[in-house]
Formats: sequence, structure tokens, C-alpha cells
Amino acid sequence: MSTPLTLRELSCADDYDPNSMPVDKARQYIGTFLTPVTATERLHVRAALGRVLAEDILSPIAVPGHDNSAMDGYAVRFDDLSADAPVTLHVTGTVFAGKSAALGVQPGEAVRIMTGGVLPIGADTVVMQEVVTKGDGTVTVPPLAEAKLRARGINTRKAGEDLKVGSVALRRGWRINPAELGLIASLGINEITAYRKLRVAFFSTGDELRSIGQHLGAGEIYDSNRYTLYGMLTRLNCEVIDMGVIVDEPAAVEAAFATASGMADVVITSGGVSVGEADYIKSVLEKLGEVLFWKIAMKPGRPLAYGKLGAAHFFGLPGNPVSVMVTYYQFVRDALLTLAGQTRIPPLPTFKATLRTPIKKAPGRTEFQRGVFAQEADGAYAVTVTGDQGSGILSSMTQANCFIILGPATGNVAAGDQVEVQMFEGMV
Repeated sequence: MSTPLTLRELSCADDYDPNSMPVDKARQYIGTFLTPVTATERLHVRAALGRVLAEDILSPIAVPGHDNSAMDGYAVRFDDLSADAPVTLHVTGTVFAGKSAALGVQPGEAVRIMTGGVLPIGADTVVMQEVVTKGDGTVTVPPLAEAKLRARGINTRKAGEDLKVGSVALRRGWRINPAELGLIASLGINEITAYRKLRVAFFSTGDELRSIGQHLGAGEIYDSNRYTLYGMLTRLNCEVIDMGVIVDEPAAVEAAFATASGMADVVITSGGVSVGEADYIKSVLEKLGEVLFWKIAMKPGRPLAYGKLGAAHFFGLPGNPVSVMVTYYQFVRDALLTLAGQTRIPPLPTFKATLRTPIKKAPGRTEFQRGVFAQEADGAYAVTVTGDQGSGILSSMTQANCFIILGPATGNVAAGDQVEVQMFEGMV
């Protein structure tokens, strides 16, 4: 792993502009400062879902453990079959899954076998039961092409075909999903070593914010951002620390920063990073830590801060609800996965679709419009915008199923043009 940059080194870069960082450049700079957690813990496999492996898992057994049948049928010798004419074989017995194969196959013989059954000695191919003709103690196999037998070994699985003894089943840094749980269990392993969960503290700032259950006064609103962040962080399997709403006072913000950075790997705030008279996040951050940048050339989400609070990473997200979600998915998600020790981070699913509604846009920054993606009757992929794209309209995120990503060089986009679409599904 390369040594992380310092703020001084970063500030010397020719294209470093903390007042208006391009989206791709901001992602790149954040990546240079990320050092994953190293502390580990032992977990039972049932408690490992969503965790990140801290060591390679080596297979203690061969998978499968024996040559076996891939389907219900008849185990035969390939050399007994014919490409030109049917062949009748004498059936000598049956092999069930989970039973030892005491039977062997001699020339002119076949053994009835079930899926997973151990392949009898002498047999090297399995004929599907659907293609044979049964007789009294016999089975007739049609010519090879008709029996769908292209070569020796068809419809069989070899011992160690999936994993050999001592081979790496899963690599360190791999996130454990349901398939991985099954693979680990198939090896007879009941405990794994995982990195500890990433600890993330978050709070909202704003005198106008009230928590659920409180009475709303004039000009006050309920704080939705903490609940959105809680949901996104929980889906990422972080240890979440909700610090509530912090009033717009420098002393209160400073105290919250000190508390959060002392118990978390990452501190996330929403609100207070713009240039209003009551926005203190940036000034307090400069006092207690360091700011790497605080504005991104994007819409929504321009006032985005990233920096360090001691050993903790800091993300100052905008206050508008849509901006919180956009900046989280475009910058914070991958950073958290990296810090949690994950080395295989799949990108959010992105592809091209035909725009069905025109979009007005001025070149100069990247825009993330909310869209509704659909597959049309002719199979073509198409997308429409959800309507008003205001960064405070959280309902646009519930109505949409994707972002329409318009790069900094893009201007107005006409209906019928191809645009880049990033699907919400899969956004953990």
C-alpha cells in the first residue's frame, strides 16, 4: 500500500483547487488518504454476513470430495457408446447421493446414478435419464449426438474441480455475502477472522432542525438526513453512532467534533459546510484538524468537505436531503468500504440508456439528475427525469431508480440522446 499524501503535498499539485474540485479528482484525492482498519475478531460463520475477511480462507478439503454425477441418469463407459447406432447396456445397480459407490462398471454395463452420487469405478460419463430407453434390466442409449454426449466426462464433476486441498477459497479483503457463507460452510469451517466493524459517528447541524417526536415551531423542519445516513451506513454494515442534532454554535460544533473523533474512525456531518454566517463546520475543522477540500464542481452537492480530525476521516455533507444521498454514494460509500478493509469494491452499476425527456444543463460541472429507468417494449433501455430536480426534494429519490450522470463537458441534452445511467439497485 502506498504512503498516504499529506495536505502539504496535495496542495502542491498543479490541479489542486479546494474551492472547486472536479468529481473524479476528488475521488482520487480521497483515495490517497485512506488506511484500512487492522483490528480483527473471530466470528461464527452465522455472524459473518457483511463482514470483511482479515485473512485468506484455505480449503481444508477437496470440493467436491469425489468424482460424482451432475444429474440423474446412468453412469457408463464412454468407449461403450456409439456415434452411429443405439447401444443397449446391462444395468447392474443404483448409486444414491451420499452413499459410497461399491459398484463398478464393466464393459457393456451401466449403473443408475442420482445427482451427487459417487461415480462408480470404471465409469467416466453420465447419460441423462431423459434420453435413454429402459428395458428389463437394461437401458438403451441412442447415438452420441442424440444423447447429447459430445465427449468423455460429460455430466460428471471431478474431485477438486471447484477447490483443491490447500487452495485459496476466499481472499483477505473479501466481503462476505450469502454465497460466501455457503462456500465457507461447504468447507466445514465454522469460524472466520474478520476486520472489526468501521465505527462511523454522524450528526446534523442547524438551529432549524428538530428530531422526530418534537413539536415544530415557525421555520423549523424535521431532520431527515440522520435517518437517511443511518439507513445507508447500516446497509454498509458499519457500527453507527448517531449524535443527534448539534446547534449552530462554534463551541457546540467543536465539542461534537472532539467527542466524535475520539470514538470513531469516520465522522460525517450534514449541513454547515456552505458559506452562510451560521455555517461553522469548515472553520472549526480547520482549527481541530485539516481540510483537504470543501467544494465540488457538481450538482447537487457542491458544498462537500473532506478532511481529517486527528486519526478520524471527516466528510462534511451538504444540508439538502438529495445532496446528502448523492455525495454519500459518489464519495463516501467507496471510502468507507476501503477503510473497512474491503479490497474488492464493485462499482455502482452504470450503463447507457436513451433519454426520453430533454435536460437543460450548462457545461462546467458534473450533474446527477434523478431518473426513472425502464426497458421498453422493443427491449431498448430508456430513462426519463423525475421532474423537479431541486436538491431539497427528497421525494425525487423515492420516485427515481437511478441517477442520470451528465459530465462536466456536457451541455443541454436532447430527447433521444444516449446518457449514462447509474442504478440505485445494488447501492449498498
